[in-house]
Amino acid sequence: MSGARDHGGGLDAAIARHGGARDGWLDLSTGINPVPYPVGALPFDAWTALPDRAAQDRLIAAARRFWRVPEGAAILAAPGASALIARLPRLAPTGAVRIPGPTYNEHEAAFLAAGWKVSTRSSKAQVAVHPNNPDGRMWQASEITAGFAVIDESFCDTRPDASLVALAGRPGTVVLKSFGKFWGLAGLRLGFAIAEPALIEALTESLGPWPVSGPALAIGARALEDQAGPGPHASGCGPMPPGSIRC
Repeated sequence: MSGARDHGGGLDAAIARHGGARDGWLDLSTGINPVPYPVGALPFDAWTALPDRAAQDRLIAAARRFWRVPEGAAILAAPGASALIARLPRLAPTGAVRIPGPTYNEHEAAFLAAGWKVSTRSSKAQVAVHPNNPDGRMWQASEITAGFAVIDESFCDTRPDASLVALAGRPGTVVLKSFGKFWGLAGLRLGFAIAEPALIEALTESLGPWPVSGPALAIGARALEDQAGPGPHASGCGPMPPGSIRC
């Protein structure tokens, strides 16, 4: 059904149908790293206090360094990339959006819910999942031509050399990053939007205060600051969680 949401996952339903125990399954439907980043101990006030400005600023600074965000672009942390995907279509006047498929269908569902029409022709908006889920297609900067462009880089941390984050300073262009997949901590619910300040300001207003939990701020900053891996230009990979298979 057009606009239907199917995220993958749902391991409990698969177990109920086919049997087995959770630790006996390997879920390949979501692309989440099965070897998660080691969380470690957290400050007690990460759980007990409302997130303060210093914790948010630390996370944003770490994200800016890790993804080499261009000057002039702003960053917003959110409770998962899905929360951003749901809000982005409401930040521009409705029209036609080009979403080449097959791809992650949450984008189409979000645009349809906001009153857009999906078109295969050139349109005022476009979505580029980079690399694409499920076929791995990589996009080129020259292909991002719409006035309102969403570049979903949820899976791009395995190919930092191919990132299109340099486009994030262009008016109407937003790059999405998912923390949960590469670091294997999807339950933390942490994602990022990188775009011109005006667009980030609008997204910030739509999310309201304290969109990211204290534990997510602390763990996200710790992981993004961790340079124990080979680095973005050492072997084509960014810093990898311990035990991960290197690309």
